[in-house]
Amino acid sequence: MAQENENVNGPQKEDPPQNEKPIEKNSDESNGKEVSKDGEENHDGDLGVGSVFQVSVKLPHEPFQVQVMVSTQEQVQDLRQSIVELPNTFQYTCFHLEHKGKRINDFVELSEVPDLEAGSELVLVEDPYSEKEARMHMLRLRELLGVAGDRPDLLHGICSGASLHDVLSSPGGSKGDKTNGKSTKETEPGHDLHGYDLKSPASLQSILPPSEKPAPKMMKALALSPWNPPPHHLRQKGHLLYLQITTNEGEQFQITSHVSGFYVNNCSNNKFDPSPRTKPKVLMAHSLLTLMSMISPSFDTSFSTLQNLNIDKDPLTTFQPTNAVPASPWVVPTLSSQSMVHQSDITRTQETTLISGIENSESLRDWNEEFQSTRELPRESVQDRVFRERLTSKLFADYNEAAARGAVLVARGEVSPLNPTEGPDAQIFIYNNIFFSYGADGVGTFASEGGDEAARVAVGKDVMGVKAVNQLDIPGLFTPGTVVVDYLGKRLVGQSIVPGIFKQREPGEHQIDYGGVEGKEVVAENEVFVPVFQKLSEYLRVKKHPVWDKDGKRHDLEGSVETKGLIGTDGRKYVLDLYRITPLDVKWLEENWKEPEAEKHEIKSDYPHRMAVLRPELIEGYFRFKRGEFIAEKLKSQPQKEIKESDEKNADSDTKDQTGAEKTTDAEKATDEEKAKDAEKATDAAEKDTDAVADTNVDGENSKETAEQAANVDGENTQDQVDAVEKAAAELNEFDWRLNPDVWSGQTADNDKDREEFAKDEKEVRAVCNYLLDSILPEMVQNLKEGEVGFPMDGQSLSRLMHKRGVNIRYLGEVAKLATPDEPRLHALRVIAVQEMISRAFKHIANRYLRHLPSIFSPACIAYLLNCLLGLGLNPNPKPEMDKMLRSLYPEGDFSFESVKPAELQKEIEAQVNQRYRFTLDKDWHSSIKHVQMLREIALKLGLQLEIKDFIYTRPTQTNGHTPSSTTNGANSNTDASGGKKKKKSRDSSPTNKSDKEAGVSLTFQADDILNIVPLIKDASPRSGLAEEALEAGRMSILQNQKELGQELLLESLSLHEQIYGILHPEVARLYHQLSMLYYQLGEKGAAAELANKAVIISERMIGIDSAETVLSYLNLALFEHANGDTECALAYMKHALNLWKVIYGVKHPDLITTLNNAAVMLQHMKQYHESRLWFESSLELSEDIYGKQSINTATLLFQLAQALALDQDSKGAVNRMREAYNIFLNKLGANDRNTKEAESWLEQLTQNAVSIAKHAKDLQARKLRRMQLHPRVTLGTKPQPQVGQTANGSTKGDGKGGKRMDSRSIDELLKFIEGDSGSTRSTKQKRPTPTNPKRRLH
Repeated sequence: MAQENENVNGPQKEDPPQNEKPIEKNSDESNGKEVSKDGEENHDGDLGVGSVFQVSVKLPHEPFQVQVMVSTQEQVQDLRQSIVELPNTFQYTCFHLEHKGKRINDFVELSEVPDLEAGSELVLVEDPYSEKEARMHMLRLRELLGVAGDRPDLLHGICSGASLHDVLSSPGGSKGDKTNGKSTKETEPGHDLHGYDLKSPASLQSILPPSEKPAPKMMKALALSPWNPPPHHLRQKGHLLYLQITTNEGEQFQITSHVSGFYVNNCSNNKFDPSPRTKPKVLMAHSLLTLMSMISPSFDTSFSTLQNLNIDKDPLTTFQPTNAVPASPWVVPTLSSQSMVHQSDITRTQETTLISGIENSESLRDWNEEFQSTRELPRESVQDRVFRERLTSKLFADYNEAAARGAVLVARGEVSPLNPTEGPDAQIFIYNNIFFSYGADGVGTFASEGGDEAARVAVGKDVMGVKAVNQLDIPGLFTPGTVVVDYLGKRLVGQSIVPGIFKQREPGEHQIDYGGVEGKEVVAENEVFVPVFQKLSEYLRVKKHPVWDKDGKRHDLEGSVETKGLIGTDGRKYVLDLYRITPLDVKWLEENWKEPEAEKHEIKSDYPHRMAVLRPELIEGYFRFKRGEFIAEKLKSQPQKEIKESDEKNADSDTKDQTGAEKTTDAEKATDEEKAKDAEKATDAAEKDTDAVADTNVDGENSKETAEQAANVDGENTQDQVDAVEKAAAELNEFDWRLNPDVWSGQTADNDKDREEFAKDEKEVRAVCNYLLDSILPEMVQNLKEGEVGFPMDGQSLSRLMHKRGVNIRYLGEVAKLATPDEPRLHALRVIAVQEMISRAFKHIANRYLRHLPSIFSPACIAYLLNCLLGLGLNPNPKPEMDKMLRSLYPEGDFSFESVKPAELQKEIEAQVNQRYRFTLDKDWHSSIKHVQMLREIALKLGLQLEIKDFIYTRPTQTNGHTPSSTTNGANSNTDASGGKKKKKSRDSSPTNKSDKEAGVSLTFQADDILNIVPLIKDASPRSGLAEEALEAGRMSILQNQKELGQELLLESLSLHEQIYGILHPEVARLYHQLSMLYYQLGEKGAAAELANKAVIISERMIGIDSAETVLSYLNLALFEHANGDTECALAYMKHALNLWKVIYGVKHPDLITTLNNAAVMLQHMKQYHESRLWFESSLELSEDIYGKQSINTATLLFQLAQALALDQDSKGAVNRMREAYNIFLNKLGANDRNTKEAESWLEQLTQNAVSIAKHAKDLQARKLRRMQLHPRVTLGTKPQPQVGQTANGSTKGDGKGGKRMDSRSIDELLKFIEGDSGSTRSTKQKRPTPTNPKRRLH
């Protein structure tokens, strides 16, 4: 997340909204969709490309024709799907398309349809139904008409895929009224931030979708009839299914599904007669939707009302995800809310039949064959790659969902094991053609590595390794489908069944064909695996190395001894056990692990396991570092040789090439130090360009292009340098750096030469470990301190930042140590790191208690452990809620959690943090916990879904007189806030459970608060290489000022993302986010806002309704809407982002400073000067806390606040604040700095203004202000205002206080003075880029 946050800040800093012009340009636009449409029409390369055109589709029924926008890249089935989802063509599901009388294949691209062009007419022809088509038709209508009701799902949680966007963008959320970005209520503030209390506690209601009005019912019931299935003789006549419909009028109709369509038959509940009913007339139609309108008078009216409701919603909020599992919120509505009502629906029990058929044959898939067949599809052309990647994405999504459902059933004990006589952890299962096993050491394989802990980590690393191999997509090398699911304390692995893996080999044959067969004792070799493993090792930086078996026999392997190769009975080469594709973290293990004794395999003071491996990102980063050194060495030596040769050659002759002589002379004058710097610059550029093609071009292709780009990095390199860089890049093929993954893993060489080589390998691995500790970690923390990367908001975003840099989670303690308490800028980092360590320690403890606990007691266990951690302020001696009768039914269950005391849990957490992260918590850590944030982290890590309520963490008597710093700051939803004590008491008392009242003891959490537990899934789905190549090419084109080509490539990438992943997917959300920023940079603010809207919705639904990425998307959207003139809407989005931020972290976050300026600028634009001043003051207060009162950041904010005070007619305050800013600039930057001079000029003007106001009467104030000679200093006033606008761009977060006051006309004149005219702004920009945050004013 933090990396993305950095990207967010980038375009905002470089291209701030100019407050007036964009608003005037878009003042006549009424909504985001129109903006997008205008963008397509007016900017041919922006939102439309040449391959997008319109076709007409001729229909057999009303409205007889529709227009559809298509792209040549789409397949015909995409067009079919568009038709199915159009409001006027809902009824069509079973049809084909014809063009000029010829049927079109559904699986070809539209570009392959002969003579298809813009304006072409396609004909929709209704097809006869099959049983499958009839079932799909019925399922489609159930979803469309809303008669499906609620559907409890094993995989999708309560309210999964929810979105709040439509609520915020509705007229109530100020999206509806737009008048040039100005408030419609000039006399009183009508915006969403009016009266907003920045210091109020977090409210969980802000992440909860409000209950919607129930949609109109089309009918009372739609279900399969009890007369199913049709008898043989009628099946031969075309009967497919029998349905039963109960209309809103209360009439019941029996329907026959026939190959020709649907008709009302003569059946009743007691009589079977499926022939058409003729009285009063035959009711028959090809679509069941049409038939329903015939038999129910109220159907059309209700359906029209439903359509109108759906039109008001963004389509993205109603689409069902197809290629990814939607996010499940950790807080869900109460059971009494409308959305939680459980409805009667007999068809829910019939859906398995509707989906899979009566014979249930369609649900059994040969997953492995599908995976491998898809890999073997052709990949030569772009069309081949699109089809292949699209099929791969869909296949992985289907498999991940099936495996996760199976894992949940296995964890619940619903699936019988294949080996019931084995211990629970050693049992294996097969369900839905997927092989399941526990991520535990059931057979002692990892006994010397850490037992169950090592096994748990190994399966997690294995799925990462499989994902890496899938991403590389090496021809001839296959992997099984692999998914890891964490559920109820258990970790399960679901794998597709590799043909031959269970086959009993002949005596003397190994079960494995390549690599370690039985640990390191037996090693197998097979020449057929060498070519594919060589390619794999080349990509993974793995060195070919020797290993020795138990007999001392040497085997030269291309990969780790733990990585295995298997030739399946299908003849394919499979790679298995990829948990050790990188070396062990030798330095960490030496310091924190001791080899266990033979009889004792657990040492509590040691790290829990020996599976501490380095991350692939770190290996790749160190490879680039070493390659950079290699290139630098080449560049240092090469130019000097060429210079000497040139000198000798031209010493006695006139220079024929004047340019060449000048270059030679310049080179002679250059010092060795300057040469080294030039070499380093070229090296960096060469590295960047080489890395850009590293994934697809490992062998160093395009090295010439790389060299040219590197040589021209500063525009002043000589031809000699160009030639030198070309040669250095050409020599990249000589550079070969790899690591031995089996270093420090028990291998012992049998001769001096091999020992020496192993020692060298170990030294190289240690160098990587030192690089992590000495360079990567300090640099990451330093970047966060200096604000060079976006600051993480929560544990997830911190983990993502660490992983991107190649830092393992076990180094969280090191991160917390580097974020020293005496450095206020890093206080937030330390808080997040400590919170993440505690929540992870709690997760491990909870998983241990849940692992062998009967699933029905899981809520009671989790609630009790949460009370022991977070509820001690309310009840210091909580007791577990247990039903003794139910408990007696499970005599073999592990109920050890009941004996845990709060003090013991705290000590166990401290021990876990120390053991896993080598960090010692403060003595009072439990009293400084931020309750809401900690609860959220734990819920996300365990998959909890809690009922919404204001959880009580402290006794009311304590709350009245005590507000600890850890629970203010928006951290605790139950800490007191001014003016809210009575409300708090009434809300806090309402959720109390009946069982608590009976027991006479109150608890913060009850078992009933935990409504659901969802599985957490780790999959091995690869990303689309084709879509990412197009995205990278578009970025590069834009950087090279090829705007039209860049935009075309970006839209190509967007089209590929949507085709391959589907519209609702986390990767598509991230792409929309990136594209919105790129379009904003390019000045296409309408398109940027439209893309940002989509990014927000998809992020909410697929990543998380309160994820850090969603917050960033909302803040960007607010900025783009403001730039488009809809400031009221922007403030609504910003308020929601602030509410989310309070839940995620609190309010004292470093990145909030610039967001407060964003809010202030927006309020200034709406002429809410007093409120704007309050937001500037809040920003200044936060900056003083984080950066100090004498920092450049604070000085810049003082400068801006002084202007705001002047607008608010507080001339004395403006002078004081400007004087403080001037003094800081003078002391820090000197008298000659631009910032100092600017502040001095403003101080002089404001002082004169204050004196004038003091001398003259109030009725002359406006006239005096207008008479001021402002023109000579107008340029001084233009920079601070755009700077705030840029900060609004550069930041993505904001808080503030609200106020209410209007200004006289004299202040309007002063506003013009502060903003300056557009001409001066442009001239200033040409001289120097406007700073985007206070620190950048130094540059």
